[in-house]
This record gives sequence, structure tokens and C-alpha cells, in this order.
Amino acid sequence: MGIKSSKSYDFPVICVGNLSVGGTGKTPMIEYLIDLLNEEFKLATLSRGYKRKTKGFQLANKDSTADSIGDEPFQFYSKFKDLTMVAVDSNRQHGITRLRASKPEVILLDDALQHRKVKAGFNILLTTYKKPYYKDIVLPTGDLREPRSGANRANIIMVTKCPNRLMDDEKNDILKRIKPKSYQSVFFSSIVYSDKLFSANDSLLLNELEDFVLVTGIANAEPLVAFLKAENLTFEHFNFKDHHDFTQDDIHVFANKARILTTEKDFMRLKKFDSIAHKLYYIPISIAIDNELAFNNQIKTFIKH
Repeated sequence: MGIKSSKSYDFPVICVGNLSVGGTGKTPMIEYLIDLLNEEFKLATLSRGYKRKTKGFQLANKDSTADSIGDEPFQFYSKFKDLTMVAVDSNRQHGITRLRASKPEVILLDDALQHRKVKAGFNILLTTYKKPYYKDIVLPTGDLREPRSGANRANIIMVTKCPNRLMDDEKNDILKRIKPKSYQSVFFSSIVYSDKLFSANDSLLLNELEDFVLVTGIANAEPLVAFLKAENLTFEHFNFKDHHDFTQDDIHVFANKARILTTEKDFMRLKKFDSIAHKLYYIPISIAIDNELAFNNQIKTFIKH
């Protein structure tokens, strides 16, 4: 077997990925699929576990942390531990082999479109409304990890982070630019922010939020900032790079603030700091998919056939 050899599987493997570097909405898409499928199928998720402080295959358990499995897998485990197995392995082929010992019926691969050792049976490619892959170019000048032709591997192309009311004329224009192949479907989705915030032990309505700072360590915080400003909220924003490793100096600054709002992913890394845990809240997000029934049916049809 050569270095570029790819393995296919005789059970459903669904990959959620993108062509660009981060910020397309992979985490809420994986969570959507877990919600969609968990009642009918025994599920497992497999991620790389970016920036974790462990090596090799790790299956999430009650002792897992963001440090041991990565912030996004830790988020999956924290929310869905009774609905799915959560594993990490930088070698997805090896990770799938280890997971199969527990006999999941469906494996969801998080951010594995460029992992050529595994050929998923179904690929969902995410691209954002504001910066679609067809307007981008390859690194280092642009943000694409690979040429635009990589989109040809997708079964579904999902345009994410769309405005809540996307006109049909604009959808048609995007479809013309994407030029989907005969085997491809294109869908549009938007972010839905919760009206309730959560801490480790408490909750708070969004309209009760005041005197707070926003802390983000994600690829693109613009949609969240725009949403909060549209709610007429005033705040200071501490904006860090994606997967930022928060330092004690960072925490010291946050500890002097009355209340801290963050993303769910950042919450997984920040909640371990006792000095801010009592004032730390996150805002959950979900996605709304246009023509949701058709999307759901396409996923389930692939699994069953």
C-alpha cells in the first residue's frame, strides 16, 4: 500500500469538512447530525483532537478534558455522551479500526476531507456565505487548503452562515457559481443563537445580560459579535486566534470582569479555571437548514442503502 492509498468501508462513514482553514461551522453540523441520527443508529464521532495534549487514539470518558481530547470533541462528549461515542485519533483509519470494536452503525468524521487515508462513503462540504470557496484561492495567498476542484468529492455542499432571509434570486446566483455536479446537492444554512446562556451551574436569559465582556478563541467571531450588537448589547471583546491556549495572564484579566460571555467551544477550555468559573457563561448555537427535510432524507437514505 502506497502512502496515498485510501481505504473505503462497508458501513456508513460520513465526513464533514471544508476546503478552507476553519470557521465554516463543522461543529454545529456534527451536532445536527447527532441529533438527527441518534434515535435510529448507534453513533460514533471521530476527530483529530486539535491541540490536545495526548497522542494516539483516545475514547472519551468521564475523566476526559479539553486538554486530553481537544475542545470540540470534549464539547461533543459533554453534550452527547449518552447518544454517541466520541473518539480522537490523528490517523483516522486507525481510529475507525479501534472504534469498530464497539460496533457503531455510523461514524461521523469531523474535519477529515483532506485525510486521504480514509475514503468516506458520504462527504458534506461546508463553505461560508461570506467567503465561499469559489471566490477563494489556495494558501498562503488565500484560505483554501487545497484547490477548488476538491469540491468535486462532496455529495452535499452546504453554504453556511447565510442571512436568515436569503432570497431565491441570490440562492440561484450561488448555485450558478458552484455549478454542482449531477451527483451533488446544494443546501443553505444559517446560525441560530439561543436566547438562554449557560454556566456550569446556572442559566441566564439573553435579555438579562449586562455588564459583561465577550471572550472568543474561534476562527471567526464576526457573526456572534454582529448578533450581540443587534440585540443592543454593549461589551468589550477579547478576540483570540482559533483554539487559543488561555494563559494565567489572560485569566487574571478576565477575573476582574463582572461577567464573561464566551462560545461553547471556548467554554470547554475556560471552565477549568476556578477564578472565573462562577461568572463564565456560554451561548449555544444551532443551525437552521433551508429545505431541511430533503437534507435529512438524503443523509438517512445514504445510511440505509
